[in-house]
Amino acid sequence: MDVPQAPAGWLGRLRDDALLWARGRSWLWRAPLLLYVAYAGFRHVADTEYRSIFSGITFGVHELGHLVFAFFGPFLSFAGGSIAQLLLPIAAGALLLRHRDYFGMAVTGGWLSMSLAEMAVYMADAREQALVLLGFGPDPEHDWYYLLSALGLLEHDTALADLTRLLALVILVVTLTAGVWLCRVMAQARGTA
Repeated sequence: MDVPQAPAGWLGRLRDDALLWARGRSWLWRAPLLLYVAYAGFRHVADTEYRSIFSGITFGVHELGHLVFAFFGPFLSFAGGSIAQLLLPIAAGALLLRHRDYFGMAVTGGWLSMSLAEMAVYMADAREQALVLLGFGPDPEHDWYYLLSALGLLEHDTALADLTRLLALVILVVTLTAGVWLCRVMAQARGTA
């Protein structure tokens, strides 16, 4: 199999290492997983009411983030849920990179995309506050109402949510492209072995 010349620098080294990692691995169980991530990811971006298996994990991490960041004052306490729900898939991706699991990184990229899409739904609701909120107290406050009000950006809630949803889509497309590329490399390497 002819391999095109990789770009120079760290990106080229990453690509070369991913090529080596993919050879000899099976794409057969990874392709259905990638299809699910694609389906769920695009549904999250397109449908504000869609929930997947990642939604429950993201919600739990979001609520835990409020507890962890509560020690740093009210602003970070409110922001902590959203910070945590983004940091966990990023940290999982970094851990998978450290262990050279490039396909796992594509899955965590999809998770990050879904987390951003869910955060966009919450952001867009800041002024309207129509979402049913769950929290630790009987009358939980709306995180994004508090945060955007404190920053003087409340009137831009839907625009910021749209930008967040766009970022989610870009991350999803990039990570799915990487996942498809890895599956292709795996399939081709199996075919020539």
